[in-house]
Amino acid sequence: MTPQERWLTANNAYLSAALVWLRQLLAQRSAPASRRKKPLPPFLFIRPDLDEFDPLAAKEKPNARRGVRAGRDAPAPVSLAPPALASLSHALRLSEFETRVLFLSAATEFDSGIAALFAQAMGEPAKAHASFGLAFSLFDEPAWDAMSPERSLRYWRLIEISQPGAQPLTMSAIKADERIINFIKGLNYLDDRLSPLLDAMDGGGPELPPSHAAIAGEIEARLRAGGALAVCQLAGIDAPSKRAVALAVADRLRLTLYRISADSLPQAGADLETFLRLWQRETALMPMALYVEFGAVERDSPVAKAVARLLSRSQGIIFLDTRDAWPEPGFETVVSDIAKPLAAEQLEAWQAVLGEAAPTGLPARLAGQFSLSLADIQSLAAAAKGQPAATLETRLWRDCLARLRPALDRLGQTIDAKAGWDDLVLPRQEHDLLRQIAAQVRGRAEVYDDWGFRARMNRGLGISVLFAGDSGTGKTMAAEVIARDLGLILYRIDLSGVVSKYIGETEKNLRKVFDAAEDGGAVLFFDEADALFGARSEVKDSHDRYANIEINYLLQRIESYRGLAILASNMKKSLDQAFLRRLRFIVNFPHPGAAERLLMWEKAFPPQTPVQDLDAARLARLNLTGGSITNVALNAAFLAANSGGPVTMQLIFEAARAEFRKLEKPVNEADFRLLEAVGGQA
Repeated sequence: MTPQERWLTANNAYLSAALVWLRQLLAQRSAPASRRKKPLPPFLFIRPDLDEFDPLAAKEKPNARRGVRAGRDAPAPVSLAPPALASLSHALRLSEFETRVLFLSAATEFDSGIAALFAQAMGEPAKAHASFGLAFSLFDEPAWDAMSPERSLRYWRLIEISQPGAQPLTMSAIKADERIINFIKGLNYLDDRLSPLLDAMDGGGPELPPSHAAIAGEIEARLRAGGALAVCQLAGIDAPSKRAVALAVADRLRLTLYRISADSLPQAGADLETFLRLWQRETALMPMALYVEFGAVERDSPVAKAVARLLSRSQGIIFLDTRDAWPEPGFETVVSDIAKPLAAEQLEAWQAVLGEAAPTGLPARLAGQFSLSLADIQSLAAAAKGQPAATLETRLWRDCLARLRPALDRLGQTIDAKAGWDDLVLPRQEHDLLRQIAAQVRGRAEVYDDWGFRARMNRGLGISVLFAGDSGTGKTMAAEVIARDLGLILYRIDLSGVVSKYIGETEKNLRKVFDAAEDGGAVLFFDEADALFGARSEVKDSHDRYANIEINYLLQRIESYRGLAILASNMKKSLDQAFLRRLRFIVNFPHPGAAERLLMWEKAFPPQTPVQDLDAARLARLNLTGGSITNVALNAAFLAANSGGPVTMQLIFEAARAEFRKLEKPVNEADFRLLEAVGGQA
């Protein structure tokens, strides 16, 4: 017989003995005074004698003593946990009288025939139920305060009271709560009223990396030290790593960890109070802890107020998953900042899961570009297992991008990067700068980790770039070229969704942008960046002060960002000088000269486009930027398609006139006629 089976047998025997005692007490209470026997000895609910609780223990003790006298090894007597009712009384601090009342209210669930004895004891057939009045007349040393809402029976919702109309509380029927009845029977499970809100967390993930194991050890030590500490704030943006740390701590403390979203907490006063008391009751009856997913909820919202009330009332261990720690929570807490595993730890994980079959340098490239949890690394490697070495890198790179794709749908949009290096027409110096930017993104792991720069820096690990130049000079195309070369997703940040007239909203939106792209799967492209990164002004009113706060926050965040951020502006002079200092590169996009325009016209039409007698040299004399040349070529193609013929110089000049008018540039017809006349064109 296993210890659990033996305990259940002993617990059932304990309940049976308690029922026999209660039956005898009821029978004595209902008998005439002349026929009553001497009072029964009290049944000890809170401190039952071990030999009475476990009859086998009395047999084992003599056997063990005989074994010692004979010089032989003998099994020590088995030590069983107390019966469930005694454990409950101790955990919820019930007095002996309150424990007897609780057993009285649950007795009909153990013995349906005992209800008739209730009616006989009360002298009324209609009162075949337990009540406080019956308990006061039945048990020794009654305590009237047991009926108080602040005492354990009612505070912990151990009993349900049926009090119709003006019926006195003492005469009202009481019944034990279903969860409590099953606990007394030996069935310990999560309350049905909580189970829809809570999810048991499974700790079947990979072993913690050393950096996270150290944090888990510190939290465990603080919790084992005792005191009032019950809330552990896990700060940061990496939810999987925070869950892994919490699971490790709960496992070391032998606790079952349950998860709840802050949004799922009841917010109405009575419903929240019921939840809090039931949760507090569960932590007393089961070895469990709670993981609250709070995230970035507004601190003054109803959800935050419900969470604060939960934390302040906690009697068990609660892990709070939050973006930023609460600076003054009003209760004792420990704060741990948890980020993704270190770059070296991610590299070791990739090397371990990919093994020797991986192409040379693949683990380093993956760890250098993407920041992933160990669980993500294992799942991605498992999904790509069996791929040929030639396609393994492509598959893993694509899967990493999909896993880390930022949630920026409201604040940005993806740009399908189709342009390549050959499509980009820039002077040699600017062209080389762009290639240097891409090379630095690729080589970050070697310089930062292998060469030791990461250990000496905590800011400026990302690459921030400014593309400065007039509209149409190729800034967006350059961003496409770099993103395509690196194999990353290009996100154009929508300033209309970021900038807000409400104080503090712009900073929150910027934080969402940078946090979402922090793990390396995207290139952020801020077009018309001067709207965000303008120079700080003299403070004349509150609007100036808050505008400067936005710029100050942005200066700090752009410096701490670890990815590639490209900012484009056609008003470089309006940018804050402190911001320019924090940029790694500034690439100037000049107005294209005749040589650059010639190359642009030579590449303006795809090979499939039907053209006739085009002269790129003459077209290069039109003073247009690259963006305008693209517009002219496209409009000329539509004109040709509409006329049913090929693209001709005449159609291009017609489209060019329209482009000049659109740009509000003067159209010198003499120059156009001269260009058209060259080469015999009419």
